[in-house]
Amino acid sequence: MKKSVYLYLLSIGAILVFNSCAKDYGDLNDATVQSFISNASASELNNLVSGTESGLRTNLSLYLDDIGIIGREMYHFSNSEPRYVTDLLGGGGATLSNSNFYITNPWASRYTVVKNCNILIQAATNSTQITAAQRSGYIGFAQTIKAYQLLMNLNLSDSNGIRINVNDPNNLGPIVTNVTALAAISSLLDSGLSSFNNADIVFTLAGFGNFSNAQGLAQFNRALAARLDVYQQNWSAALTDLGQSFFSLTGDFNLGVFDVFGTGLGDQLNTFFIPQNQTGEIRVAHPSFAEDIEPGDDRINKATLRIAVASLDGLSSDRDVWVYTSSTAPVPIIRNEELILLYAEANIQNNDLSDGVNAINIIRTGHNLAAYSGAMTQSALITEMLNQKRYSLYCEGHRWLDLRRYNLLSSLPIDRPGDQVWTEFPLPVSEQQ
Repeated sequence: MKKSVYLYLLSIGAILVFNSCAKDYGDLNDATVQSFISNASASELNNLVSGTESGLRTNLSLYLDDIGIIGREMYHFSNSEPRYVTDLLGGGGATLSNSNFYITNPWASRYTVVKNCNILIQAATNSTQITAAQRSGYIGFAQTIKAYQLLMNLNLSDSNGIRINVNDPNNLGPIVTNVTALAAISSLLDSGLSSFNNADIVFTLAGFGNFSNAQGLAQFNRALAARLDVYQQNWSAALTDLGQSFFSLTGDFNLGVFDVFGTGLGDQLNTFFIPQNQTGEIRVAHPSFAEDIEPGDDRINKATLRIAVASLDGLSSDRDVWVYTSSTAPVPIIRNEELILLYAEANIQNNDLSDGVNAINIIRTGHNLAAYSGAMTQSALITEMLNQKRYSLYCEGHRWLDLRRYNLLSSLPIDRPGDQVWTEFPLPVSEQQ
């Protein structure tokens, strides 16, 4: 992105530090970025952590819209914003623009958090007011979150690449390929893990539950690493990283780390939530969600029947998206149900089919289905695994990415003549040299 845009993100990042969360970590009146970079106190560093975590939620619903609409999981009907059913679906000959809100807003939000992470790393490195172990905790957190945010932008741009090195707004690194970016993000996660191995965590995290200490943050880091390993088709590494994460075949599907929302002063609401049976501004399930689901699957409850069919611009659906059922419902960053499916995928790809089927059956029986009875071939089990991911991780930001990884985007339905299934977003106009 251009230097001027990145300097703007720096100012937004500083604002996030002070204003985006209801937590109070001390009086930072009249503080400047430079003052706490030079020798930050624990309270100032904690405020940076709080602002960073809060920033994860900004434009998250738009990111989920992007992936969910193109991946034909859902429609977003809006009387005031037609581009949800034109640009994102290719309706009426529309194409994806590099200057429209659906790419510029989530892109900028993710890099804002990256900037906060860079500030946190620099501030913790320079501080003489914390112990070495505390410094490792701050740096490990920042490295892990930075990797996660870069991966989210790469998920959108794919072969168009991203910038990894944005530490210096006056000397931004180049846009790198997706292969190079994935390797760099993986290395960043490895650095975060190394930091957690010697860390003392003295900050509070809202959505991390039991994963807020050094051991738990290391497990969260490895969970993200396993997702990344699968994206890189590094199946053995995925199994190794899963073993170091909070993955559990017998554990709660919803065990994990979440973006959390609230109604308090300075907090944020989950803007993906829309009440059932609304008109005007609604998110409805793609008709194929209910058409393709197996009888008895309790995941049908993620798309509840409407009183009246919703229609717009030649599209219609009789089911509301009902994954996030209140304005404060948490959104998963990563949870055990995904890890079980990553375990299934890695084993199937390694031709350990029995272990893959075992994991798939844990998902199936956990959702009121009988055990898998199809062909015991790698191809058939990959199809079954992707189908379970479709329903288990519905509207959590995965289906479009999974089908793209397997070159299966052509299998998605075309709802109107001329509609398109896009493979990636263009780089935002701000990234043009």
